[in-house]
Amino acid sequence: MLKIVKYLKPFFISIVIIIGLLFAQAMSDLALPDYMSNIINTGIQRSGIKSSLPEVIRSSEFNKIMMFVKDEDKELVLSYYTLLDKEKLSNKEYKKYVESYPALENESLYQLNIDNKDNIDDIDFIMASSMLIVYGIENKSFNTLGDDFQIPSNMDPFLVISNMPKEQMNVLLVKIDEKINAMPESMITQASVMYIKSEYKAIGINTDNIQKNYIIIAGLKMIGVALLSMIASVAVGFIASRIAAGLGRNLRRDLFNKVESFSKAEFDKFGASSLITRTTNDIQQVQHLTVVLLRIVFYAPILGIGGVLKVLTTDTSMGWIIGVAVAAISVVVLSMFVIAIPKFKIVQQLVDKLNLVTRESLTGMLVIRAFNTEKYEEKKFDKANKDLTKTNLFINRTMSLMYPLMMLIMNVITILIVWVGAHQINNGVIQIGDMMAFIQYTMQIIMSFLMITMVSIMLPRASVSAGRIGEVLDTEPIITDPKEPKSFDKKFSGYIQFNDVSFKYDDADNYVVKNISFEAKPGETTAFIGSTGCGKSTIVNLIPRFHDVTKGEILIDGINIKDVTQHDLRGKIGYVPQRGILFSGSIASNLKMGNEKSTKGEMKRVSKIAQALGFIESKSNKFNFEIAQGGDNVSGGQKQRLSIARALIKKPEIYIFDDTFSALDFKTDAALRKALKKETKDSTVLIVGQRISTIMNADQIIVLDKGKIVGIGNHKELMEKCNVYKEIAYSQLSKEELANG
Repeated sequence: MLKIVKYLKPFFISIVIIIGLLFAQAMSDLALPDYMSNIINTGIQRSGIKSSLPEVIRSSEFNKIMMFVKDEDKELVLSYYTLLDKEKLSNKEYKKYVESYPALENESLYQLNIDNKDNIDDIDFIMASSMLIVYGIENKSFNTLGDDFQIPSNMDPFLVISNMPKEQMNVLLVKIDEKINAMPESMITQASVMYIKSEYKAIGINTDNIQKNYIIIAGLKMIGVALLSMIASVAVGFIASRIAAGLGRNLRRDLFNKVESFSKAEFDKFGASSLITRTTNDIQQVQHLTVVLLRIVFYAPILGIGGVLKVLTTDTSMGWIIGVAVAAISVVVLSMFVIAIPKFKIVQQLVDKLNLVTRESLTGMLVIRAFNTEKYEEKKFDKANKDLTKTNLFINRTMSLMYPLMMLIMNVITILIVWVGAHQINNGVIQIGDMMAFIQYTMQIIMSFLMITMVSIMLPRASVSAGRIGEVLDTEPIITDPKEPKSFDKKFSGYIQFNDVSFKYDDADNYVVKNISFEAKPGETTAFIGSTGCGKSTIVNLIPRFHDVTKGEILIDGINIKDVTQHDLRGKIGYVPQRGILFSGSIASNLKMGNEKSTKGEMKRVSKIAQALGFIESKSNKFNFEIAQGGDNVSGGQKQRLSIARALIKKPEIYIFDDTFSALDFKTDAALRKALKKETKDSTVLIVGQRISTIMNADQIIVLDKGKIVGIGNHKELMEKCNVYKEIAYSQLSKEELANG
């Protein structure tokens, strides 16, 4: 997985932007419950009155309140309020205040000193407690003075209290403090708000407007925060998708480039179907995980930690419920992991298997039909398909249980919060808005755990895919270029020397070819013949370094082929494989693989030499005729001839024809060889052949048997002294044909 992380380096700035956006989104989401709580607690329950301190109060009521303020606190309270005496106000000020406070026409008012609002908490509780006492006395709703202090019903209680001796007043205040301290803070606050609301009405202030304005402003703020969260979420999704797409593009590019550098040994190690799966399905898994990681891994911790901090700062005494929720979620997640995670590691292997079976069946469909083995192939495919389906079903069914269980936990936790919160509301410990905010924060915490759980579920499969991708990227090809490569001379001739060359595969004990020594000169044709499996193709495949020699050395123009780059080496070689391979596109695009700058006239010329021009001209689009994938819409012989034309258009110094003429009829073979002789007269030509008629006119024929050279010479010389060659020759041609050849 760490191998893949370095591919995110080009997207560092985008990732930083995502983190910033996610932080903004999380902060916005965490702010919404607070706004909702404020709307309920302040906007609805407190009629929009935010503070326990009245903005303005009649002087008569202010004096009542000051009766119950301790002497040491009176100076502090008075420092926060300014007297609005109509006798001392200018006409302009008076009119201004009367418009807002009509009661000023009848008596003086005290106004909260706006300059002192920063430290307003200093007198908040003092004023709230005193207003509670005054409100209780005026409304006779509850006895704030205590049972020991009774005032006759026909007397003004405030007049009685104001005329009390100082010692008796101090005793009364102590008893009042004891009673108030035993009350929940929310009850004190609510009583003070009710007092302020009635006072505002008495002054002439429209309390309905205060409530309406507060709710509208808070609602607009809430909508603004929600829009900010939405914009951040959309932006994160967009940027994360671009990063994941870029990561997938870069991985596919590097993976394909790495596979292009592989030798046959690396292809055998991984297998074509597995390499296809790694380039497609595995990278798709990593891409999908990248999007989820960028959107969740940074967001979920911010949301979860922020939610916990918010819960701890709200004095609800219900923090233990979070612990219960987290414990329940952890049990569910761990159980799912133990059951499902081992299966994730099997899925990608089963995808490989299904790809292998599908690829084999599609490639060999004609053989399957020829031998009537469709039922067998269907059973083989069904087994691979069912194995993958069963594993995926098991994983999906197991994972599908998680979401209902999570929802059950969330709903049970919600009920638990409501149950506990209702009792605390009844006891005056918290308000309804606090409980609802707590529910929201709890859900956010649970959701953050749920999101991290989702990532944890996806991570094992994606990490397996990342490991498989990294395995390919970390594989160093056996065949590599030298650190300080040499260069061929400008006057390159193509003189090839094999000096005691032996080769065996890495996992094999026996050599495929052993002690091979010969020379192939420019202007001459060197042919290889022998029984099947004797090492003919292996020898010619050593020249372009499709394999590297195990022992000995191969020199071209006196330079060891290991001392030059593979690009330079293969640039000098025109290679035609045993099986003609064409690529999807036009005939012209396939020919231009040999030389992309070739003209139409040049393509016609080489096609004529390769005996391919006839069937090309018969096509409706001629050189623009579309070749299907793998060349399935042309015959085997036509593929071979186009492959030969592709090599000829390159005009290399060395030609390798690896059993290239086997798919051609004798007439086409003869005509092709005759035309080739003129085209390749200055080049080094190596031909692997199965038919004597193809190679008998070569300047040098090398006969192989069991990986060793058993004869070198021309046709006449070998017929005289090489028994293996004679056996092959007489098995294919009559004495007369051999004599006339």
